[in-house]
Amino acid sequence: MKRENFNSKFGVLAAAAGSAIGLGNIWKFPYITGKNGGAAFILVYIFCIILIGTPVMISELVIGRKSQSNSAGAFKVLKPKSKWYLSGYLAVFTSFVILSFYSIIAGWVCAYLSRSVTGKLLTVVPDKLGSYFTSLAGSTYEVLFWNLIVIFLTAFIVIAGIQKGIEKYTKILMPLLLVTLIILMFRSVTLEGASKGLEFLFKPDFSKLTAGSVLEALGHAFYSLSLGMGIIITYGSYMNKEENLVSLSFQVITADTVIALMAGVVIFPAVFAFGFEPQSGPSLIFITLPAVFQSIPFGAFFESIFFLLVGIAAITSTISLLEVSVSFLTEEFKMERKKATIILAAGVLLLSVPSTLSFGVLSDVSVFGLSIFDLFDFIASYIFLPIGGIAVCLFVGWAWNSEDLINEITSDGAYPFKGYKVYRFIIKYIAPVAIMFIFLYSTGILKL
Repeated sequence: MKRENFNSKFGVLAAAAGSAIGLGNIWKFPYITGKNGGAAFILVYIFCIILIGTPVMISELVIGRKSQSNSAGAFKVLKPKSKWYLSGYLAVFTSFVILSFYSIIAGWVCAYLSRSVTGKLLTVVPDKLGSYFTSLAGSTYEVLFWNLIVIFLTAFIVIAGIQKGIEKYTKILMPLLLVTLIILMFRSVTLEGASKGLEFLFKPDFSKLTAGSVLEALGHAFYSLSLGMGIIITYGSYMNKEENLVSLSFQVITADTVIALMAGVVIFPAVFAFGFEPQSGPSLIFITLPAVFQSIPFGAFFESIFFLLVGIAAITSTISLLEVSVSFLTEEFKMERKKATIILAAGVLLLSVPSTLSFGVLSDVSVFGLSIFDLFDFIASYIFLPIGGIAVCLFVGWAWNSEDLINEITSDGAYPFKGYKVYRFIIKYIAPVAIMFIFLYSTGILKL
């Protein structure tokens, strides 16, 4: 059976950008920017994403396209009779675990979207929004229902395949995401007092930067681009030789960064205009912003548009997370796509149950001081992801034939890569060390 590939350049970009653009851009990026002082942190983040993110993304795309295989099979093709395929298995497992708790957050977003559309969210007294969110998160059956909806939508798209599923829907969802962002940006910057938010976002204050800020920027650059979890390798395997992988990497990274900055332009002017704290953490979306929407004309409309935006970003990421495991089962175990997707979707739903219950009946249960939800997040995001990223760097930089590498990057000379020597130096020496620092810092081994 012939392996499916993406059908158009825009489809490739939409799918790859969709995998990178997710809750990390619209939820996490704004609040860690607020926590680390705004514009100065953004400059460090952009530097990290160019220095580390770009070479690792190019490497993962190259591994995928050269092998034309899933993230585990890729290493078997490129380095047979070696143990490198184990890093591919780790990537599959990591993406599966991440999907199990990521879908819960996406479910919260869907619940808020539903309550925004019906106007219920707008009626909650601002000082009760914190307890309102806590009540939702602890409402087991409702959260499981919305989690089921997220997984169903994800599976529906993935079952349809590469061209009729992932490519088709990301080509619709990504432009829709951009349009909703532009609408919200216009509303936000026209609020009275919005200029303070723009100043916070774009006027650097380097006195607020710390060594921890730099490592957090580096870590978010790595996580935001979906690196280390098999997504980019898998999507790379669906790309044709005609694609310029270096150019595509820069396009995806540019799109990812621009969307994150646009989300900041949506959030910070509104937050400052109504006197809220930009450092309000993960609660920024579920507690602070609903209070902001209550204070502006046509608040219900803009609130609904906002949660639609966040929901789209979440779904484009859940699609890519599930596809990693689906491609693994269909190719390594010769399983039919529909069957593999249904089995994996059911598995994700089952694995998400303990994390869901950790906000309710299992809220008193902790492992190493972490709730079940936080434990899954910690293991997947702070241990497995960096290990997977380091493995990619070591494989491309040290284990793989350099002639095959440059031939694949340049599409056999069709697209000359003048920065190859710099890229090669970074992927061999700089990137693995930098990712190791992320690992040490995020796990608490390195104290700053």
